[in-house]
This record gives sequence, structure tokens and C-alpha cells, in this order.
Amino acid sequence: MTERSLLEAITHPEDLRKLPLDQLPELACQIREELLDVVSNRGGHLASNLGVVELTVALLRALDLDNDSVVWDTGHQGYVFKMLTGRRDLLHSLRQDDGCCGFLHRDESVHDVFGAGHAGTAISAGLGLAAARDRSGKAGKVVAVVGDGALGTGVSLEGLNSIIETTQDFVLILNDNRMSIAPNVGALSRYLNRIIAGERYNRIKQFVRDLVCRIPRFGDKIRRLVQRAEEATKSMIVPGVLFEELGLRYIGPLDGHDLSRLVPTLETLLRLRQPLVIHVLTEKGRGYPQAESEPEVYHGLSPFDVEQGVSKSGPVDARAVTFSACLGDVLSTAIARDSRVMAITAGMCQGTGLNPVREKHPKHYFDVGIAEEHAVVFAAGLAAADCRPVVAIYASFMQRAMDYVFHDVCLQNLPVVFCLDRAGVVADGPTHHGILDIGFWQTLPNLSVLQPADEWELQLMLDAALERGAPTVIRYPKGNAEVLPGDSRPPVEWGKAETLRDGGDVVIWASGREAVRALDVADALAAQGIEAGVVNARFLMPMDGALLATHLERGTPLVTLENHCVEGGLATLVGTEVQKHGMPTKMLCKGWPRAVVPWGSEDGIRRKFRLDTDSLAADIADFVNA
Repeated sequence: MTERSLLEAITHPEDLRKLPLDQLPELACQIREELLDVVSNRGGHLASNLGVVELTVALLRALDLDNDSVVWDTGHQGYVFKMLTGRRDLLHSLRQDDGCCGFLHRDESVHDVFGAGHAGTAISAGLGLAAARDRSGKAGKVVAVVGDGALGTGVSLEGLNSIIETTQDFVLILNDNRMSIAPNVGALSRYLNRIIAGERYNRIKQFVRDLVCRIPRFGDKIRRLVQRAEEATKSMIVPGVLFEELGLRYIGPLDGHDLSRLVPTLETLLRLRQPLVIHVLTEKGRGYPQAESEPEVYHGLSPFDVEQGVSKSGPVDARAVTFSACLGDVLSTAIARDSRVMAITAGMCQGTGLNPVREKHPKHYFDVGIAEEHAVVFAAGLAAADCRPVVAIYASFMQRAMDYVFHDVCLQNLPVVFCLDRAGVVADGPTHHGILDIGFWQTLPNLSVLQPADEWELQLMLDAALERGAPTVIRYPKGNAEVLPGDSRPPVEWGKAETLRDGGDVVIWASGREAVRALDVADALAAQGIEAGVVNARFLMPMDGALLATHLERGTPLVTLENHCVEGGLATLVGTEVQKHGMPTKMLCKGWPRAVVPWGSEDGIRRKFRLDTDSLAADIADFVNA
């Protein structure tokens, strides 16, 4: 066969079953080449998918997807699954406007039985599928593939606890690459490492069992005695005992890259009808040296050069001004100044910019793994003991812990600062857009919400929040945090907005980095003879009602601009202030709709929803002239 023809010939999972076993390693090589081609040109999640190639091939050989179901946790390790279930061509539109979803998506394929972008959902969702199957009396396996540290999430452990009570036919495959986005942490990770170290014990145990059974007449009797002795001591010596005690048969660990053994083993195991845990060892970034050596760096990427391993826009500048990088530097300085300051992240050290803190102040740094709820309550405990915790989490991930912010932080008015990165639309789509949270935050007592427009404001806001000593959210988007133009900008004053430009025809109230876009829009409007003022809101809670009142008194039309849903965001907060003052005004609200905002480039998404600079200028001009 010609090069790449093995992969090209697979348009349905059934095609994979027809390949001889000895051709599967070549297929795995072709899949890796395709992954590098796609991600290097389109961006996406690389290291996790390189690591799961052989496991995916082996699974699809062993399963009949017309009857069986696979649930992936997390979904960003599903690129190979997409390739082998008829979406190889579609994958080349990854992260593009109206292109391939970066996660499993029910509308994209019948084989995507459950969609998810966040960690921890596969066991519970798989149990729901299995319970429905059992009730209907249908056949079919349900397999949950849990990887990238997702087993340590609270919901995964809750699901693990419920398997034996829910069904007698369920398969949990633990894709153990010892990584989430960053290296796994915690006692559960160490426990799995001990299992791996105990692999030799498993082999010896099986050898002894086989030998004893061959002893004439006494073999079975001796075997039963040995088994009873093992049961009495297995909590001390048997790998996988945690799963066994939960009523699950533990198998492993297996080499997740040895197709000659993995394929027949899975084919055999998946014929069993009992709750199974199959422990598979894989290497994140497998087959691409740069990703093998730095899997955290090569987790999620923009387009890059495969040969050099650097972004196609050039090598990453370590001095680049981003909100994430700024937080790491500012927080390191705060810790040096005040020993009570502690930094907490949920498996996202590099993504949230905390590497400088981890390196310079390790005793003030805590990575709790993919456990946002625990991060919040842990921070509350630190705050109750007179520490000043700063929790750095992505805005969309923080949604999982909202009740804990209310119950454990705000009700007790504890001095916890939440720094929410990726607060805005991102390429990964609706599961990762940070555009929903303000609607919840605005209902909570004792909580303030701040949005910096640049790195200078982030520094001042963090310092102010730590000094104030009360629950505070500081939210900002991914990317550029370059300081706004102007030499005489006022310092951050609690609850006060900043006027960036005066204008009598219309005033644009912008939150966070949207202040920069508002200035660009004001320039475009000036070219049409419209004088637009620009206000950098800085504070959403408390809002600068006094400045807003001056605009209302003048009768100036208002525009709100935000990288958040209009309903529940800045527009809602400004509208509430307008009602308080009882002065009707002409108002235009620009932000995201209450709808599923898709994946794609940020520029493309903005154009689609008329939130790019040109569309905003046109819409505001129509609004002013109406």
C-alpha cells in the first residue's frame, strides 16, 4: 500500500476491524502524522491526542459502535476518535469558523454519544447510558475513557462510588499519562504510581496461581487457601485494591502503546459483563519529541512549525504582555511583600501564569488538580486562618464552583481573591467561553467584581483587593494586556470608573479590555463626525453610579460594550443603575446574546455577532442618527 493509504481507507470504524493486526503500528504512525499536520496548521490540543493513538485504535477494534458507546473524559483527547469515525477531512477545519468542534459533540456524529469540554463527566454520563441500556434490556458496552487527571475531580469520584450500585456491566478505562494539563498531583496520583510499581507483583501472583493449580489433587484446595490469605492482606500488598473494594475488577497496568498486546487484551476484556477498571499507561505527546519533553507546553497550541516546534507567528516572547503573565509577576511581588498571600490553581499553573510563583515561592503555591470546588473551599479555610489566598482559574471552569463561592466565601465575608482568566470568547467554543459568570456574581453578597483593561490596572486591582480584605473577583480575557495609551491616567480608586475620552454625541461604557476596542470604535465614529466618549468601567460591582448619573443628566445616549453576555453582564448592571436614577435614556447594549456562541477564531466569531470594530462603529452610528 502507498504511504498514508491505511488511514485514508478508514471511513467507518468497521474498516479498522478489517486491517491485519501487524498493520496497526503503521496506521498509528500515519495517525500521528495527520495529527501534527492538523494541529500545526489549525491549532488545537496536541499532546493528549498523540498519547491516545494506540488506545483509540485498540478500542475501536474491540467495540461495535453501532451498539457500543464510548464517552471521553476529557473531550480534547478525542481527535483520533474523530479521524476513525468518518471525520478525518472535517478535522482539518478544527477551530475554524463553522468547522470541526475541538471536543466531542452530539450534533457532529452519532458516535459522539455525550459531549463535554470539561473534565470529570465521563463516569457519571456513562453510568446514565448504562442504566438506560439495562432498563431497556438492550445489549451493548458502555466504556468511559478517563484521562488527563480527570479521575481526581470530585464528580469522577462520586461516579466511581456509584458504579456498583448502578450497573453490573460497565468499563472504566483509566488513560494514565500522569498528566492533566500539568503533571498530576495528589494522593490518588501517587496511588496510581504505586500500582505501576506493583506490576511485577501482579505477574508473580498470576504465575504462582497457575503453578498451584497444576498440583494434582491438592491444587484447588491450596489455591483457595492462598486466595483467603490474599484477601486478608490485600489492602497492604495488592495493586488496585481501591477499585476492588469499590466492587470493580481491576486489570492492569497495561502498556497503552503496545498494540500487539493491547488489542487482543481489550477484545477479551470487553466481552466480559462486569464492572471493570482497565488501567492503561500512555505517554502524553508520544511520537513528537518536543511534546514528549514538554507536554504541558504542547497541550493546547496555536498554529506552529512542526520542525522547529515554535509558533508560526514566531517564537513566543517570554516578555509578552499578557494578563496571565502579568498575574504571575504581580502575585510573586505581593507574596514577597506579605507572607499571608497564597496562590492556588486547579491544575492550570502555566495557563494561569503562576509559574513564577511556583518557582520563587513554592511554600505559597498550591495546585489542587482539577478540583475547582475544593480550591474554593480550601481558599476559604486559608482566609479563615488570616491568610490572603488568590485563586487563579479560567472563568468557564470557575462556573463549576459558584455555589462554594457563595456558601463558603461570601456568606462569611472571607478575604479570597478570584483571578478569572479567559473571561471572554475563546477558540475552543461554548464549553470554554467565559461569558456567563457575571450574571451569577452580581447576585452575591459582599462580593466585588473588577475588570482591568491592561496589566497596569491588574496590578493595582490585585493590590487593592488584597488590602481591602473581602471577597473579590478580578476577571480578564486571554491575551494582550498592553498598557492603554495616556500618560496621566488616574490610579484605581475603589468603585470608580475612568473616562478615557470625552464626547457629547454618545458615551461608550466598556468593561475590561473592551475599552481598547471602544477607543478604536470612537476613532471610526470621529471619521463620520460623531463625537463618542469612552468610559473604562473598571468596576462592575460596585459600579460608578455617580459618573453614570452625569451622563444621564446630560441626556447623552449610552452604549455598553462587553465581552460577556448582554443579559446578566455590564448592560444589565448599567440598566439597573439607570432605573435607580429614574432618568430614561437612549441605550444600546453590545455583547454576546443568550445563545450558544460557537467555536472558531475570535475575529470570526466577533464578525458573526457584529462585535468587531467596523460592525460596532456602523451600528452605533445608526443608533446615534436614528
